[in-house]
Amino acid sequence: MPEQSSSSSATATKSAAVVPDVDIEKLLSREANAFQREIEVERILKAFKLNPYEILDLDESATAEEIKRKYRQLSLFIHPDKTPHARAPEAFDLIKKAESELLDEKKREELDAMVKQARVLVLKTLNLPTTLKDDDARLKDIVPPVKQQIRAKAKELLIDEEVRRRKAVKMNLANEGLEAKKKEEEQAAKKRKAEDDANWEANREERVGSWRNFANTNKKKKKTKVAVLG
Repeated sequence: MPEQSSSSSATATKSAAVVPDVDIEKLLSREANAFQREIEVERILKAFKLNPYEILDLDESATAEEIKRKYRQLSLFIHPDKTPHARAPEAFDLIKKAESELLDEKKREELDAMVKQARVLVLKTLNLPTTLKDDDARLKDIVPPVKQQIRAKAKELLIDEEVRRRKAVKMNLANEGLEAKKKEEEQAAKKRKAEDDANWEANREERVGSWRNFANTNKKKKKTKVAVLG
């Protein structure tokens, strides 16, 4: 009996020792997971805002299904309810916008055209044929990597395009402002004319009365002169 009791105590001690280890592993796993979520939020916030491929961390060749899948993964991973990062909601909005832009056929075509232009410019700078495929051996040992250079060049082009777009918007707003001011001045002029016309009509009787008085006064003067001469 004492031996069985001793054996049971040893087993219980082992079990008791194992449980804390499992709990520690779970705790460490949760902390590591939370840390990874925060790192991903930071990556999204630091990504170039005009390039949705960079925000979603996708290659330019990604299909519509791959875009949707990546968005679903990221949205679950960095969801504000699961991530303690203070700016998680902002990162969440960014990935949603990025998915929307890449699934918009027209916007993606415009973006892809800019990326292709960047690729051509980079290859020309490297004195390489612009028709080279991405897996061409001549691109492997280039430093910094060609993809990195293309992203950087695309960033420059996208910034230039955004600056032009904002200038155009500003100019349109200025033109609209001038047009609105012109219309406002025209309306004010019409209002003044209408008021002047109304005042003219309102004072008609007064003017007529003044004229009659003036005419009558002149007639009396003439009659007085005639009487003197007689």
